[in-house]
Amino acid sequence: MAAGRVLPFATSLLFVFLVVSFFSVVCSAKDDHPNKCAPSSCGIIPNISYPFRLNNDPDNCGDQRYNLSCENNRTVLYLYSGKYYVQAINYDNYTIRIVDVNLHEGDCSSLPHQSLAEYNFDNQIAGDHPYRFCQIVGKTIWMNYFDQTDCLELSKPIIFMTCETQVNSPLYVDTSPCTSLMSSLSGHVFVKIGHLNASDMRDLCRIDLTVATSWPGANDTNISYVDIHKELVYGFELSWLQGKFRDHSWRSTCYIDSDTGKAACIFNIGGVLPARTVLGILCLIVLLIYKWKRRHLSMYVLIEEFLQSHNNLMPIRYSYSDIKKMTRGFKDKLGEGGYGSVYKGKLRSGRFVGIKMLGKSKATGQDFINEVGTIGRIHHVNVVQLIGYCVEGSKRALVYEFMSNGSLDRHIFSKEGPVSLSFKRAFEISLGVARGIGYLHQGCDMQILHFDIKPHNILLDDNYVPKISDFGLARLCPLDDSSLKLTAARGTIGYIAPELFYPNIGGVSNKADIYSFGMLLMEIAGRRKNLNTVAAHESQIYFPSWVYDQFSEGNDIEIEDATDEENMMTKKMLIVALWCIQFKPSDRPASMNKVVEMLEGEIGCLEMPPKPFLYPQEKPVVDDEDDS
Repeated sequence: MAAGRVLPFATSLLFVFLVVSFFSVVCSAKDDHPNKCAPSSCGIIPNISYPFRLNNDPDNCGDQRYNLSCENNRTVLYLYSGKYYVQAINYDNYTIRIVDVNLHEGDCSSLPHQSLAEYNFDNQIAGDHPYRFCQIVGKTIWMNYFDQTDCLELSKPIIFMTCETQVNSPLYVDTSPCTSLMSSLSGHVFVKIGHLNASDMRDLCRIDLTVATSWPGANDTNISYVDIHKELVYGFELSWLQGKFRDHSWRSTCYIDSDTGKAACIFNIGGVLPARTVLGILCLIVLLIYKWKRRHLSMYVLIEEFLQSHNNLMPIRYSYSDIKKMTRGFKDKLGEGGYGSVYKGKLRSGRFVGIKMLGKSKATGQDFINEVGTIGRIHHVNVVQLIGYCVEGSKRALVYEFMSNGSLDRHIFSKEGPVSLSFKRAFEISLGVARGIGYLHQGCDMQILHFDIKPHNILLDDNYVPKISDFGLARLCPLDDSSLKLTAARGTIGYIAPELFYPNIGGVSNKADIYSFGMLLMEIAGRRKNLNTVAAHESQIYFPSWVYDQFSEGNDIEIEDATDEENMMTKKMLIVALWCIQFKPSDRPASMNKVVEMLEGEIGCLEMPPKPFLYPQEKPVVDDEDDS
């Protein structure tokens, strides 16, 4: 009945809207932006024009997302925490070529200082980033249709690895004598050209740096490191085609037409079209309406049907007016993130609650369904309790038990002074989180994989009992399923298991949550972030690597003002964490119940794990966080 009410209105509105005002068409991606500022120039880069701008240009010139600076007569692009010289801007194919400022021509000992890889620009992870590592290639078919044939990579990865022993492999290029000093200090340094496969990995090696080059030469066989360094000095290309039209009032998809080699975009423009074109569009609209009626439901109907088919769920359904009363008109805001805002509320019984108002960015309503469909069916002391929900048209809310001590990250990454958590309490929190994840994996009739275990998503109640929260990325699968197929990586950089980036090292399973828990456990034990680019000593930048090196050298990690018992407790947490963050899923503990057993057991029963195949990552993501 709900679908019958919503769809005629939606389709009628769509019909009138499309016929009267706007039509979707394929246009040549010419720069028709009203910005008519005169081009700028700096050093070897002339004609710096829209969308690019220099930082001293007038505010109305260019696009702020494509800001460049002119320093010592060199054009500079700042990307994440790296600094890059601009080598060329190609306005015909919408690419910019840049090179790390720390690379110097003729000096093969010079190295880039920042990792930059394909996933840094992935739409699922990095969000609406103005640059891309690849360009969509397709064929224009007719009007607003095109057939995507590929996403052409503009650069190839160059991976720097340090190995404790010499490696004899045609895939590994020795960097000596260019990096002889670095090699003598930390091992043998090699580079691998191209993407990394599981079969390419060697024992006792770790990834130090991932960079890229767009060198046009195709021959990578029998190549020396001096040649590879020349390729790095050439720089790498990024595409700015897809981000170029983001500021238009209608969404666009831009691509390179494989027939013409020219850029084209699908986006909406207003105007008068010839009668034959209008007639064709009218026929297309009729077809779309027919298919819409048969195959598509609106987001609200989808959610409504889900709730009706799961009417045995425990949470209470509230009206939007109830939500407004609970929050006193949304007065006490606790936090805000990518999924919406969180407010403090109060039930009629006097009980305090946290109310998450979901934003409209998730157009399918899948985040709401994930939360209600997973957390709504379980009750565990270490999983936050969903008390109720609200669905009224576009208004969606989730009502949780109130967590007075906020999220764990506030306590282990304190900016206001010393960390307040005692060692015993930190251990109990770790154990509680492990039990909660174990329950999600094996305590229900369906296996629940969280995919976003991190300090921000661990909430603490009055007694510092940890509660796992934020199930917006969770997936349900049968208990007997050993792996899961995903179309894209999901989670937060720094906690995402490597198999979500490198599917050939193993399938995605509960081991992904075990990896994330290991990274979380490492941060709880160390009271610091795993990646700290401003650490006092270079060896401590990536905490897991430093911890393993200390243990392998027979050193204990002494903590100031800690008792012997607390030091041993911390050591046990770190060893368990090292097991959990093994690169290959098969090398990690078999289950979270095994992790709990390791934490509860004696430290003497724990063996040292193999050295993890570590891959430190720059953190380019603005996390989807909402404090509660």
